[in-house]
Amino acid sequence: MVANFEMNAARAQIQPPGHTPPAAATRPPAAAPPAQAQPPAQPPATAPAEPPLSPPPPDRLALIRSRGELAVCIWPDYFAVSYRNPRNSELEGLDIDMARALANRLLVQLRFVETNFAEFMDRLEAGACDIAMMGVGILPVRQQRVAFSKPYMTSSIYAVTTRESNRVTRWEDVDTVGTVVAVAAGTLAEPLMRRSLKQAEVMVVRAPRTRESEVQAGRADVFISDFAYTRRMLLMHEWARVIEAPDRFGETLYGYAVPRGDAPWLAEVNGFLTVAKADGTLARAGARHGLGSILVY
Repeated sequence: MVANFEMNAARAQIQPPGHTPPAAATRPPAAAPPAQAQPPAQPPATAPAEPPLSPPPPDRLALIRSRGELAVCIWPDYFAVSYRNPRNSELEGLDIDMARALANRLLVQLRFVETNFAEFMDRLEAGACDIAMMGVGILPVRQQRVAFSKPYMTSSIYAVTTRESNRVTRWEDVDTVGTVVAVAAGTLAEPLMRRSLKQAEVMVVRAPRTRESEVQAGRADVFISDFAYTRRMLLMHEWARVIEAPDRFGETLYGYAVPRGDAPWLAEVNGFLTVAKADGTLARAGARHGLGSILVY
């Protein structure tokens, strides 16, 4: 019995040829961990865009010559400087003569552009005129917007009142309580009197109103201007009385104003002035219009 059992066990272990034993049970593969979300791709870094370059300022001198015309800003109410005479509607004055001389030097036609002191810098910046020849005071606030030639004239300031006025009879009366002092908008007298007056009231007069009409109407007691304009008052109005400030108060140099940033044009204007001072052109114009005593050489 034992022999038969062992033979059966051996027979069970020996498999016939070609028989494949059953595969051993295997565990299913472990699931892969979920993929982590990747940040979106960033575009390659680029340098910040440079601001567009400002266009170069126009070559004013070349433009004047190409069009054959010089455009000059003037204030036509500036007696002896750039004045339209109401008797014949003709322009006259020192800067009218000088503008004609400059146009002759450039061999171009001359065109006057009428403006005033409150607006002339806007006209220059807009290109409506090439130069302002109208007795423009050289002030720091103006130099921020326009360029100035070398000075050719100077003046202190004066007060103009009526001969009948009892309120203002001397310069010390100008800055008193209750006194109304008229100044033209945009002129050098406006910032000067705003800084200087402590008690009087400043009245800023804008076109078409005039300072002298405000004094004549009694709305102002006195108005402030320079040597050239106050000469007109004495020559043309019997009612006017001029009071000179002490110690050349408010003295200011005058120059021709041109757009900023145009060195060749400014150099041409300065060259013109240098020649005009040397050859007598400026002196003759000053003598013709009663301004010889305030010219700068």
